[in-house]
Amino acid sequence: MRAARRLAAAAVLTGALALAGCEQLMPVSPGQPEGALEFPKPDRPVAKVVSTQFANEDAREERNEAQVVMDLADIRPGMTVADIGAGEGYYTVRLAERVGADGRVLAQDISRDALERLGRRVEKERLENISIKLGEVADPQLPADSFDRIFMVHMYHEVTDPYAFLWRMWPALNAEGQIIVVESETPVGRHGLPHTLLFCEFEAVGYVLVEYIERPDIKGYFARFARGKARTEADAIQPCNMG
Repeated sequence: MRAARRLAAAAVLTGALALAGCEQLMPVSPGQPEGALEFPKPDRPVAKVVSTQFANEDAREERNEAQVVMDLADIRPGMTVADIGAGEGYYTVRLAERVGADGRVLAQDISRDALERLGRRVEKERLENISIKLGEVADPQLPADSFDRIFMVHMYHEVTDPYAFLWRMWPALNAEGQIIVVESETPVGRHGLPHTLLFCEFEAVGYVLVEYIERPDIKGYFARFARGKARTEADAIQPCNMG
């Protein structure tokens, strides 16, 4: 109930978060947002955001994507889940149904327009266990000790400051919490991220890989991470080399 109250209070905040949907390549900016200055920049290009959804929702539903991922992530009634890069809510509404009335879902994105559309959808479908929040580039601003699962589906490759982002996400997980990542095994900047580079960036912050599965049926791979013994100090993070 404590997590539910925190999520209910987290309505809509200002900021920006890299989210799903890209076709163009955006080189790493020579500057960083103020909240990321103490962290290393990624040694890789970052895909430019051009859409708020990875693919047509009907097509995703036809291949049963969300159900497959929720099963792999062991989503159960009563859980508290964050959907980062929620877009227009493909995962959000399905997570809300899966966790049920006793669970909570926090939907977060960078696009105010997308979240407004999601808000109208949530209201129309009367999904009372969903909260909506506008994210930030280098800090997800999630309430501490709150989440059983944090979803990042086809969006992590667009996070412009991954080390700052992952470092600040750490406290949001509860004792048994996990981060769920779905990505495409494609070259950097082409709407995906090689799994070896994903593993390296998470491990650089102190996370440990729990599971990795290749899933062509959902056009990508599934990975989940948990917190390791300690979070790496910000100034001790070693950026991963793309080569």
